Amino acid sequence: MSIQALEIKDLAVGYGDVSVLRGLSLTVGQGQLVALIGANGAGKTTLLRTISGLLKPKGGSINLDGVAVQGQPAHKVVESGFVQSPEGKQLFLEMSIRENLLVGAHNKRARAVRDQTLQEVFELFPILEERQKLPASSLSGGQQQMVAVGRALMAKPKLLALDEPSLGLAPIMVDRLFESIKRIRKLGVTVLVIEQNVFKVLQMADYGYVLENGRISLHGSGPELLADEHLRATYLGM
Repeated sequence: MSIQALEIKDLAVGYGDVSVLRGLSLTVGQGQLVALIGANGAGKTTLLRTISGLLKPKGGSINLDGVAVQGQPAHKVVESGFVQSPEGKQLFLEMSIRENLLVGAHNKRARAVRDQTLQEVFELFPILEERQKLPASSLSGGQQQMVAVGRALMAKPKLLALDEPSLGLAPIMVDRLFESIKRIRKLGVTVLVIEQNVFKVLQMADYGYVLENGRISLHGSGPELLADEHLRATYLGM
């Protein structure tokens, strides 16, 4: 039996008395690109924060490469290989692009290969190498998103989680970003993408989950979900 990169079973999470995730289960296979879809408030970011160790679950289990990580502190989860690029980029805008990237290589495993990983990020996003000495504030929104993704890659993730990476980007930058995500996957990194551009993300996903009211309501391959009448009506307006 193969070990899943991520396996979540019966996860329950809430804020105080408010329940957000209710018995949620999903898996992400090694080397897969998996999409997580849902409306605002469905619990997508709560799920990422819980996997990352920023929230403690009230029940259920989270395994990374077969090892339980629920309740672990965030830095331990990163060391285990789960790294996320958060919604809204959250860069240090007055620091240089290079400095922002190097912030990602903080854990011991990443520090050991920092220079090599930096070159890999520059190969993925050449514009960042050209402008590496400039402050992050000098970049466009799409370029800042490249920095955010590159910073996450600097942590040497086994599983990279991207939270709304295309949010607010111009269409041409969305296309470039999605091409970069495909290339990241080809490098052997498992990818979990939370994305409201449903059509684009399901076109490239190996598998997808639809999160509604704290529960998984649909799941299947990208083509299966794109053909589902409920998903087409609710998320594609068709």
